[in-house]
Amino acid sequence: MAGFRSWLFLSAVIAASLCGISAEIKVTIPVGRLFTYEVMREKFQNDFEPLSKLYTGLLHNVPMIFKCNKQGFPDLPEWLRFIQRHPFDNGFMYGTPTSPGKTFIEIYAINKHSYETARDLLVIKVVPEKMLLYQAEFFMQLREVEKVLPSSVQSEIKQDLQKLWNNEALEIVNITNALDRGGRVPLPLAGHYEGVYVKVGSKKYFSRCLQRVMTPEYQKQCARGAKVKVPGECNFCKIPSNCITWCKTELFDLTKLEPAPPVPTMGSGILEDGGYFDPPESPPSRDYFPDYIVTLIVPLIIAILLCLLLAYIMYGRREGVAKRNAKTNNIQLYHQHTIHVNTEELRSMAAHRGVPPPLSTLPMFNSRTGERASPLQSDSIPLIMAQQDPHSDTLPRK
Repeated sequence: MAGFRSWLFLSAVIAASLCGISAEIKVTIPVGRLFTYEVMREKFQNDFEPLSKLYTGLLHNVPMIFKCNKQGFPDLPEWLRFIQRHPFDNGFMYGTPTSPGKTFIEIYAINKHSYETARDLLVIKVVPEKMLLYQAEFFMQLREVEKVLPSSVQSEIKQDLQKLWNNEALEIVNITNALDRGGRVPLPLAGHYEGVYVKVGSKKYFSRCLQRVMTPEYQKQCARGAKVKVPGECNFCKIPSNCITWCKTELFDLTKLEPAPPVPTMGSGILEDGGYFDPPESPPSRDYFPDYIVTLIVPLIIAILLCLLLAYIMYGRREGVAKRNAKTNNIQLYHQHTIHVNTEELRSMAAHRGVPPPLSTLPMFNSRTGERASPLQSDSIPLIMAQQDPHSDTLPRK
């Protein structure tokens, strides 16, 4: 019987994985209130390894990343954000809806080992609700957004702010990462945090401590960059990370907002009669010949002059072969001639193999007749002469 149940459960798991069955998660949130949803890794690990938990009772700690988007769209709605720091951390979806309606969010989990995917569908139903007329935004420098989103941490922050506001009926309206508000990325060292903006709202007016934010003396101190002295009765943060930066505190009184401009009335779509149309006169005629001269003729003349100058430099000031040979020693001319002759001889030998060695490799030879000559004969000219004084010119010129 137990074996039959195991096979029945196995077949159900296989059928569910093949059909891609995923349950819908439904959440209801009022307009103007903070919405948070934690994407749990354990839930998707059960989808990736259902048989491992059945037979061994253990689940492997598989790294996975989450991708969230609105159904039928490539990204999330404007009011919704998602964050996951590390593949071994849970993800958080958070934001404040601005209008009622129903939104379908697709959550995809990707296994980094096997690249399997699992899908969940989150249905967010936003219901209308009255806005909280009095709101205050606080900056907590020693916090990070993923550490604030859990409900237990939100309750701790709310308790401290309730004492500061002297009001128990507080609700968190929005939580924003400081980097999304133009903050700088902190150093990857202990004690450095990104910072979080927390906005809360209530139907009750601000307390005396919060009203000091609107005083001119307080604003002047913050404008000068001086450290604001907060009275002792206004410090309610039991946890150091919940302490706020007073100069970045802002109060919002929605009862004093300016009314929206009236909606423009729709007309008939026909313009009123404005009289006879008088078109403007045509512009006066213009002579374009000077522009033509400046644009075309002047650059052409400059190009011709440059060509003439280049031709004079290249051809008019050349020394010439005869003049160059007249200034060169005979032994140097002879060496240059033998180099050319030897080059031609080696080129002719390259096409035939088995030929006698070239005459240039013999100890001494006559380049005209090819006869061997004794190195002691005075009328022969060696290929390489003994080193002489470079300033002396003892060889006769022909």
